[in-house]
Amino acid sequence: QVQLAESGGGLVQAGGSLRLSCAASGRTFSRQVMGWFRQTPEKERDFVATISRSGDRTYYADSVRSRFTISRDNSKNTVDLQMNNLKPEDTARYYCAGRNGFQIATMRYEYDYWGQGTQVTVSS
Repeated sequence: QVQLAESGGGLVQAGGSLRLSCAASGRTFSRQVMGWFRQTPEKERDFVATISRSGDRTYYADSVRSRFTISRDNSKNTVDLQMNNLKPEDTARYYCAGRNGFQIATMRYEYDYWGQGTQVTVSS
């Protein structure tokens, strides 16, 4: 069983930056594909970014590509999401997710473990 805990959310002005972090428990972190998703009360939980087990492959949603960067440190069991040039439409609760499979993935159902989320609010 893997447990995930997000941190780093908060309130920021448009154009600002935030760095989210996800800490994973257990000894299988390096065998997990990791991802970030986000959700607002009005929408489904949407894909944001994913990273391969070794960190050599990443993939982003079109809406965040060139602004967000996902990274991981397998020695510390952490995966981060650096968010730059934030926009009001980035306001959401952000969730960290882990997947037992080998391939990076963009669909919510492909992930096996989820954190509780951290709130990001971007003011205009």
